[in-house]
Amino acid sequence: MRVALLSLLVAGWLTQPPAVALARAQAPAAQPASALDFEFFKTRVQPIFLASREGHTRCVSCHSKGTPMVLQRLAPGAAAWNEDQSRRNFQVVAARVVPYNLSQSKILVHPLLADGGGDFYHSGGKHWNSFLDPEWQTIANWVCGRKAAEKLVELTGECGGAE
Repeated sequence: MRVALLSLLVAGWLTQPPAVALARAQAPAAQPASALDFEFFKTRVQPIFLASREGHTRCVSCHSKGTPMVLQRLAPGAAAWNEDQSRRNFQVVAARVVPYNLSQSKILVHPLLADGGGDFYHSGGKHWNSFLDPEWQTIANWVCGRKAAEKLVELTGECGGAE
């Protein structure tokens, strides 16, 4: 009896149109990582992960091992990443970004104080007290697709008027 029931289920499954594939084909494509500028990341965002902060360790100290967002380890004696390492870091960080959406980009909300719009916990501490912090603004401008960091972005969950 079980074999007959299993046979009927398999036969039914095999004769159905591939609805899942059809739904996926009709779904809008996700924003590609190319919406994020690599050069801006390399020259403006990536140095933030190496910056020293009073009362905190550098981001790279924890994020080069044992965390969900693993950056490339710096070569012994190196003060910065090479081109290949930067490209790998870009891919890792871009996975924590929803292009043009500030409130859904973990790279922005995770190290931001909850009272300032961030989420509840970051094991490395909260590096930014508010979205007005210059480092937060730099990363937000990158998420918004801006080529320059001179404009303040608003904490609206949207970039609005990205240039």
